[in-house]
Amino acid sequence: MPEPPSLIGASPLRKEGRAKVLGAARYIDDIELPGMWHGATVRSTIARGRIRSITFSDEIDWSEYAIVRPSDIPGENVIVHLIKDHPCLADGFVNHPEEPILLIAHPSKAALLRAKAAIRIEYDPLPGVFTIEESEAAVESGDAERIMWEPNEAAGSATFGSANCFRQYQLYSGEAKETEAGLAKAFEEAAFIVEGEYSTGAQEQLYIENNGVIAECFRDEHGNIESLCVQGSMQCPYYLVHALTVVFNLPEDKCRVIQVETGGAFGGKEDFPSVIGSHAALLAMKCGHPVKIVYDRAEDMAGTTKRHPSRTRHRTALSKDGMLLGAEIEVALDGGAYTTLSPTVLSRATLHAPGPYRWPFLRVRSKAMATNIPPHGAFRGFGAPQALFGIERHMDRVAKVVGLTPEELRRRNFLRTGDVTVTGQKLHEAFDMNAMLTRVLKEHGYHEKLARFAEENKTSPIKRGVGFAAFLHGAGFTGSGERRLNSEVVLRVDKATAGQPARVCVLVSSTEFGQGTNTILSQVAAHTLGIAYDDVYLAKIDTAVVPNSGPTVASRTAMIVGKLVERASLKLLETLRTYSALPETCDRDTFFAATERYFAEHETLRTSVRYEPQAPVFWDDQLYRGEAYPGFAWAIYVAEVAVDMNTYQATCTRFDALQEVGRVLHPVLAKGQIEGGVAQGIGYAIYERCEWKEGRMMNNQMTNYIMPTSADLPEIHVHFEEVPSVHGPGGAKGIGELPMDGPGPAILNAIENATGVSFHSIPLLPEDIFERFTSLGHLHGGSEDIDATVDRDTEVEAPEVTV
Repeated sequence: MPEPPSLIGASPLRKEGRAKVLGAARYIDDIELPGMWHGATVRSTIARGRIRSITFSDEIDWSEYAIVRPSDIPGENVIVHLIKDHPCLADGFVNHPEEPILLIAHPSKAALLRAKAAIRIEYDPLPGVFTIEESEAAVESGDAERIMWEPNEAAGSATFGSANCFRQYQLYSGEAKETEAGLAKAFEEAAFIVEGEYSTGAQEQLYIENNGVIAECFRDEHGNIESLCVQGSMQCPYYLVHALTVVFNLPEDKCRVIQVETGGAFGGKEDFPSVIGSHAALLAMKCGHPVKIVYDRAEDMAGTTKRHPSRTRHRTALSKDGMLLGAEIEVALDGGAYTTLSPTVLSRATLHAPGPYRWPFLRVRSKAMATNIPPHGAFRGFGAPQALFGIERHMDRVAKVVGLTPEELRRRNFLRTGDVTVTGQKLHEAFDMNAMLTRVLKEHGYHEKLARFAEENKTSPIKRGVGFAAFLHGAGFTGSGERRLNSEVVLRVDKATAGQPARVCVLVSSTEFGQGTNTILSQVAAHTLGIAYDDVYLAKIDTAVVPNSGPTVASRTAMIVGKLVERASLKLLETLRTYSALPETCDRDTFFAATERYFAEHETLRTSVRYEPQAPVFWDDQLYRGEAYPGFAWAIYVAEVAVDMNTYQATCTRFDALQEVGRVLHPVLAKGQIEGGVAQGIGYAIYERCEWKEGRMMNNQMTNYIMPTSADLPEIHVHFEEVPSVHGPGGAKGIGELPMDGPGPAILNAIENATGVSFHSIPLLPEDIFERFTSLGHLHGGSEDIDATVDRDTEVEAPEVTV
């Protein structure tokens, strides 16, 4: 019997593509329910202070409106993420601009807007802090309590704690005392010691569809809340279930959440739907009608989470021949006003800070600080882009000091197969960063361009340069996170009916929001079962129907959930072989004939599996050691830039992205993921700046938040290495977050190559380049030598080179 063509490595049409192209896909704002009202949020206008009074204008008939105050909340006045420090509604005190204070609803949108404008809130303002450095200064001056939010009985007793710090980590390359001793010796014996500080700004997710939900509240004959149903645009429906159980003091089975078609997310719809979903449900409880809340663009940008701003400090010891001897790295994130997901973002930043390099001795200290800015949260990359920007800019800096090319320095220090990472994880699966570097530099024409641009830049007002970044990205939850999640996947065979042939249904809570979940998981099931791609579909994401297969985050869907789908498919085949005489080798017709025989004696045919590691995984959360991730993707990105020395605008003119991501399941989708991530990374590097004033985002419109359009993007050349991994279906590894990590440092490395001037912060805008050249006293070109004099022949006293 001939084997069916493989679906792994093929590119079938997207499952939801036809509906989207034809306009048949229904997003949350397309949905109307009978008797539905519209909801809105009344927000704070100051960064920090006490609420003195709330006044409702006499010109409005408030009896027509539903109004929710903190006292109306039936459970806890808390939006639960990792801990309970985030008020659902501010109760007497606000800690950031745009903090929700009241909720109102009305059948008419126009009347709702008039009413919202007729509510006046007066405050007793208090001073706030708005940067990492200001938060640290408050601690050092003993004034840290001034940015702690005031606990109340409803919200629990959580505070920022000492030092206004949400979380701290320490990562050592071995036992702490031995590492400290090794570091002391490394710095004592180093031929070179290089220091640098690098920073990244906030970034808006800017998904096409804004946040939106519709909530319903159902009561029993006694008027008690019986159940809730919230549907909306989101990534993680079970996160919202958990939030509702706390706000309403209800069991999980009474809190139903449904994901509808979602127009982009990038992490911005991971944690925030817990806020807007809880708000809509409270209004539905109050008015007795379904309530829809859909933010406009300005509210969505000003009031929701962003990528965490960061500061990374490096101090590195090297031998005379450029071998890394040891390093001290400090990572700090701006967490905003409440914890949200900052500890997990910080964790990934900590673990990625060392980059893809061998470190005999290393210490990473990290912290997430509190500020009076709306809370920062999840964003594609989840801390890794911030930390990897630091290490990859620093490696170019180190190369310059040591007198090696950026290429040679990295080649001497790359991790290799069989090495042990800083956390003590042995790299069993094959990878070859040196071979990848050789390939991508050749694909790009890197060496030829280095020589050509150096000559052309002597006379041209357009300075051109090339740079690259090497990095890794862990796929799946950190350490024992996947084991704790205990994710479940169910496969069900639907009987044939008069109008529909038999099909296989995949039941997961993994959501589709443009990245290809429906397609990839269908491919995996169909391939494993030996049936056609069109024989498989995914169940609608409804927590009353689908099991909890974990959140759609952390580059885990294809690798972790896909592996569960593969295992469930194999289990289904085994069931049919046991009970329906399915042969070992079968085709589509044989498979469905076996299901018919099974249904002749059984009502249902379904299998379920839960997460099991595909290789031993041990992680110590206290020591921060062990297998940090089930698997790593490896990548090297090369950027080519042009800097116009008349306008000081830097433009990326070509980009090459090479990554080893295990087996590529769907080449078209995989290429699209890389292209999209690179585009976001280019925006992060040289276009997108959040402008803050007293904690408020001032450029919260698409007219003044400048992101790159297709006209601003270069040719993006995507290349893959394929080394199948045991952890994913068909050998696949995670891919979604990886392309955010490399563009920032690659582009700034290229800009330094073009101009001779080093920059250490992103986003890097024309005014930043102009200001730097002005400070150096040479506009319109020129070059900058190293910031401190370095005696490269010194072996006894290592020079300190400070950025």
